[in-house]
Amino acid sequence: MTVYTHGYDESVLRSHRSRTAENSAAYLLPLLKPTDHLLDVGAGAGTITADLAEIVRDVTATEMGPDELSITRATLAERGAGNVDFRVADIHSLPFADAVFDVTHAHQVLQHVADPVQALREMARVTKPGGVVAVRDSDYAGFCWWPEIPALDTWLRLYRTAARANGGEPDAGRRLLSWAHAAGLGAATATSSTWCYATPAERAWWGGMWADRILNSAIAQQLTRSGLATPDDLREISDAWKEWAEHEDGWYSVLHAELISRVE
Repeated sequence: MTVYTHGYDESVLRSHRSRTAENSAAYLLPLLKPTDHLLDVGAGAGTITADLAEIVRDVTATEMGPDELSITRATLAERGAGNVDFRVADIHSLPFADAVFDVTHAHQVLQHVADPVQALREMARVTKPGGVVAVRDSDYAGFCWWPEIPALDTWLRLYRTAARANGGEPDAGRRLLSWAHAAGLGAATATSSTWCYATPAERAWWGGMWADRILNSAIAQQLTRSGLATPDDLREISDAWKEWAEHEDGWYSVLHAELISRVE
């Protein structure tokens, strides 16, 4: 496994806990059935997992280690989800037999793994014929915002550099369809969607979260340790996020690619 670039600081989890099935898996929801057995790979904060568990028969949630999985467990316990099983698993070699799940889902996972093509092969292997493989990943080079603030351009450049140094691909979204083809997945349908932050409340939340994240999360430690940025550089970026959040014309769009494949 590659290093998870974001880490698990409170500022990161603040972002991840805002994710719901509606705002992060809407492309998948029409395909779900109450009888489905669903695998949620890289369940993270578990908020999407909990929503999916309310729709399908049962869910198996995986994370790459026990500490990471404990975060998922806590959310599901808080939500009272009794139909979720938990497993530590490497997406490159899932610990399940062939053709076990009706739906296999991963949100914001492939951009962080060493071999996304192998990951997709594994997701397809454990999915029943006629079942669904569903993945959604952001594409950092497709993010856009207004007004133009030079320090935010620096933030994007540094993030993409750090993510690739960890073995990931921050511009994963545009590659999903090609990865699916390379993995031999058939009947793949690619779409896209965005998160948009433009109201004062949305800007305060998104900008404030990143203002904290660039100072306190794992990427801050990586950037300073590697010499890519100094603490002063990161404080400048943090201030830029606050400046953007306070601007009455502030607008931010986060591009995501989505892919649905029916297993043959």
